[in-house]
Amino acid sequence: MKAFALLSGGKDSFLSAQIAMEQGYEIEGAISVIPQEFSMMFHYPNAAIANLVAELLGVQWIPVPENNFFENIGKMCSGRVDALISGAIASDYQKTRIEKMCTEAGVISYSPLWRKNQKRILEEIIMRGIQAIIVSVSAEGFDINDLGKLLDREFMGELERRNSKFGINIAGEGGEYETLVLGTKHGKRLEIKKSRKIWEGSHGYLLIDDAVVL
Repeated sequence: MKAFALLSGGKDSFLSAQIAMEQGYEIEGAISVIPQEFSMMFHYPNAAIANLVAELLGVQWIPVPENNFFENIGKMCSGRVDALISGAIASDYQKTRIEKMCTEAGVISYSPLWRKNQKRILEEIIMRGIQAIIVSVSAEGFDINDLGKLLDREFMGELERRNSKFGINIAGEGGEYETLVLGTKHGKRLEIKKSRKIWEGSHGYLLIDDAVVL
């Protein structure tokens, strides 16, 4: 079955694409929506770096502007693929809009992580050796020192502690944090050559100015 994958460059869309390929989907391309700042649906920092993450997956990268993205992606999917893969976990806002677009385009909406236990999703990411770093934080309990940290078992424990203290969503589904995948344990790897941290009051992000795939 042929499919496009929505790929932000973060952990959830990357894992979803991996699962889809393991289940027999042929991914024709990775679609990245290039959003306006602080989009309600799409990753803002380093959206263009998703082309390197698509390279890690070995698929073609297809950037799409956020303006009219439903219409544009629907047209791309219609008659060309059978399904659209997304990394939606718990956001009804995100899921219903993707499903509406897929229905209108006549393709299947496939979200393998939907309503899965979020702790188990993080554990699977770590178990698979998916190396993802924090590139954006915007919730109480996070600070500039979290930017660039690897999402490993130690940081997962920290997320659970912050969940108990501040009520954050450990998977970042409330926008608490966003990630960028640097690679997998046994595959290609994205190496950051130049980056900078930006902090604005109560939120901040790590901007990647230069990176290559090795």
